[in-house]
Amino acid sequence: MADDFSSSTKFRSLNGAVRLVVRLLLCGLTILGSLWALGIHHSLPWAFFNQQYLGLFLALALTSIFLGVKGRAKELGDRLPWYDWFFATAGLVVGGYVAVMYPTLAYRLGVLSPDRWILGGLAVLLVLEATRRVAGGTLAWVALACVLYAKFAYLFPGLLYARGSSWGRIASYLYLDSGGILGVPLDVAASILVAYIFFGQALYAVGGDKFLIDLALVAMGRYRGGSAKVSIVSSALFGMVSGSAVANVAVNGAISIPLMKRTGYAAHMAAAIEAVASTGGQIMPPVMGAAAFLMAEFLNISYGQVALAAAIPACLYYLALFVQVDLEAAKHGLAGLPGDQIPKFRAVMRRGWVFLIPLFVLVYTLMVEDWEAGKAGMAAVIAVFAVGAFQKETRPSLGKILTSIEETGRTMLDITAITALAGLVIGTLQLSAIAFKLSLLLVTISGGHALLLLTLTALGCLFLGLPLPTTVVYIMLAVLAAPALVQVGVLPLAAHLFLFYFGMISLITPPDCLPVYVAAAIAKADFWRTGWTGMRLAIAAYIVPFIFAFHPALILVGTATEIILAVLTASLGIFFLGAGCAGYLFRPLGWAKCGIFWLASLLLLLPKWSGGWLIVDGVGLVLGLLVILWEWNKSSARSLRLAQADNGGVILPTRLLDKEKERTKKTSRASAYSFDFPRAPLENRSSPSWRRNCCRKFPLAFF
Repeated sequence: MADDFSSSTKFRSLNGAVRLVVRLLLCGLTILGSLWALGIHHSLPWAFFNQQYLGLFLALALTSIFLGVKGRAKELGDRLPWYDWFFATAGLVVGGYVAVMYPTLAYRLGVLSPDRWILGGLAVLLVLEATRRVAGGTLAWVALACVLYAKFAYLFPGLLYARGSSWGRIASYLYLDSGGILGVPLDVAASILVAYIFFGQALYAVGGDKFLIDLALVAMGRYRGGSAKVSIVSSALFGMVSGSAVANVAVNGAISIPLMKRTGYAAHMAAAIEAVASTGGQIMPPVMGAAAFLMAEFLNISYGQVALAAAIPACLYYLALFVQVDLEAAKHGLAGLPGDQIPKFRAVMRRGWVFLIPLFVLVYTLMVEDWEAGKAGMAAVIAVFAVGAFQKETRPSLGKILTSIEETGRTMLDITAITALAGLVIGTLQLSAIAFKLSLLLVTISGGHALLLLTLTALGCLFLGLPLPTTVVYIMLAVLAAPALVQVGVLPLAAHLFLFYFGMISLITPPDCLPVYVAAAIAKADFWRTGWTGMRLAIAAYIVPFIFAFHPALILVGTATEIILAVLTASLGIFFLGAGCAGYLFRPLGWAKCGIFWLASLLLLLPKWSGGWLIVDGVGLVLGLLVILWEWNKSSARSLRLAQADNGGVILPTRLLDKEKERTKKTSRASAYSFDFPRAPLENRSSPSWRRNCCRKFPLAFF
């Protein structure tokens, strides 16, 4: 990919010296970020301000964007327009000025000298234009509206009124203050995210991606609906090291979606499964989406604490997806993959066990040693290249190492522009003091009721998520809505995780959901049908955040007993919810039984405010078990009648017999973990021992 800078349509086809310069800039961006994440600057004989490093990082990123990214989609040729040379030079100047002069500037931050507001205004315009190129115009227009509001807020009535600021003060504040462009979002990107992007690229360089796919094939390939379950597991594993939904779909979906279609899944279902599974990578520890690292900074806690709190909700998300995928496979009689397509476990582990070491290093340094997130990420990068060198098949060449460095820099262009713009938005909101006013307004509208405020906030996340990336949605609502949620009694960690979840959900909620677009394009499926199916498969993501907002035991806040009971009841509730949404258990379910499953799920998932919660959970459990036992009994009776009919016993009506034979023909192709009863010789199917064997085969593990 790195051999052709135009591998993405937004990048120019560069040649000659300009191409070499851009590639050097991309490599320099990665190397600079890696050294800073490792803390090399602490061992140097002179001290650095953090803003100096951020200024240099921003300078390299802006220069690379204006040289390498097209200004217009229909731009032709490989010659750079004159204005892009100007923009690239200006980007180098505004970032370099901070890198060189910040120690002097820091002593007089409040002074509005011409150099500050001129370069500040130029920096704001460059960040807006860079973001327009890499992320689209909508985000840039939203940020521009925030800047204009900071200037003309005195013209607005009522709660939106503010004093307003001069252009010079706005430009200087956004340019040099730690609450502006050089703020927390850019700091997280330049000192933490760069390490984890590099980690993912390093794994690809040494063949770790193939190991993850083979591991998923070994784990799930032989079971019914195996192709879809392989997609889920591999997407979750990819998400653990990438944290990018779109990249997950593009890389994993190119393999898994055609495989699912070949094994019988409809195109829209295959695309929806891949989109939902890949999007879940943003909430799956140890490497979550970019917003999770920002959350740790906002809450002033370690990233390891955030990842630990997100573990159980992430498992519930994938549990709901697994239940529905398994029951869809049972409904349509979809078997596992052929044995010749599944690698041997010993062979997979013999070739790839070394790739478990970097993951162990990452988890250990984050969770046990409590290292800084960036330093832990770089330790994992070093471990990847170290273990890859042990085997000839995985030993990376110098070219592959350079490719991974360059691809990391290329990916960081988008992230750097977006996080710089996010800092700009935060700065304007703080400068105008609108954040506090809107937070107060939300509390007033909700009347102090937590459920209503959570619902309004969730709708706001989904609405903002239509045009904006997850990271920006989270940042804006962390400033505007999180204080209001905390004010009505939601724990700060639960409030921020709630915002993070619904910011992520916008990626799979129509009409604007890029991972679904990509998956539907790969599957050649209808986008709208794929989108609605994806929402149904991801139903847990719309419900679980409300649960842990009221019942923080799901994010490991509480006693051991509370946490265990919360996990058990939530898991049962998610199982019933998935079965109701799939409309199938041992046989197709009617609307009434689906409704009972949904009611049972609701009772099990309801937050528990008082000591009577055991009764509520008990009622939910009994309702769900009654439906399971009823359906099991009916399915058993139908199987016995069919066996007797095949054996010359009771003769069923032709229409019913044909339906039973067709259903049996389909389900016989499913794996040994099917919900159907085990096959037996015809003469034994009505015997008591066979029926007892059916009871023993009742599946407790549904995959």
